[in-house]
Amino acid sequence: MAHSLSAKKRIRQNIKQRGLNRARRAVLRKRLRSCREALGGGDAVAAERSFRDACKALDREASRGILHRKAAARRKSRLAKHMNAMKAASSAPGSA
Repeated sequence: MAHSLSAKKRIRQNIKQRGLNRARRAVLRKRLRSCREALGGGDAVAAERSFRDACKALDREASRGILHRKAAARRKSRLAKHMNAMKAASSAPGSA
């Protein structure tokens, strides 16, 4: 147990920050899940919108330090790969 006032304050700050980080991580996971569902659904407009939201959320959390910047880039790249595959499949000749 901490004895000094500054150590006690640091413990309080850590608890508060941990709660904020958990909430932000949960929102990020929800955005990524909805993006994957939209990409699997086949609706190009909804998938594009959710992809942009997911990328924005990944960049925001990487800048805050919730997620490593290279991990955010990797996740964006994987989502973009699925997005491009969906666009290519929908624009392929004979698919209508």
